[in-house]
Amino acid sequence: MRFGFHHGRERGHECGGRHGGPRGWGRGFGGGWGGMHPGREGGRGRRMFDGSELRLVLLKLIEEQPRHGYDLIREIEERSGGAYAPSPGVIYPTLTMLDDMGLVEAKAEGTRKAFAITEAGTAELKEKAAEVEALFQRLAALGEHQARTSGGPIRRAMGNLRAVLQERLGGSEVDPETLHAVADILDEAARKIERL
Repeated sequence: MRFGFHHGRERGHECGGRHGGPRGWGRGFGGGWGGMHPGREGGRGRRMFDGSELRLVLLKLIEEQPRHGYDLIREIEERSGGAYAPSPGVIYPTLTMLDDMGLVEAKAEGTRKAFAITEAGTAELKEKAAEVEALFQRLAALGEHQARTSGGPIRRAMGNLRAVLQERLGGSEVDPETLHAVADILDEAARKIERL
């Protein structure tokens, strides 16, 4: 399934992607301005956190409030100013691991799962409070750096667009009317940008 992003012409952005299936939106849009890669995990081809660090980051965000996987991706991307967006292929296995470790528990909300912290998860955060603080300082510093660059706001907006497309079109069944409506919105945005 393809739909155009620019004046109705197909640009090869498919609903299937690197991570397989319709959730291939997780890698964002590639490309970029001046070497930037909106939505790409770890910014320029590197990971910002290793596995154990990402577990702590997710656990801390879940402590703030119960969250879905999509919410966690969007929150991390926003805090990094759009420079870092962990992919669904990284987020969901990590959430499953946290669940298996008893640090979070999944609660069904319609067709999605929201994750809430457990007492064991709270204890884990207290035990590693200094490390957690350092990880979030690293994330905040990256966000501040991005805000100082001319591409920061664009990267953030592209990240938000990627996340919304992933959430809205990530299901196994998306009706043709929805696909055409999304394509129309994106085409109109492209036309407006061209006229700037």
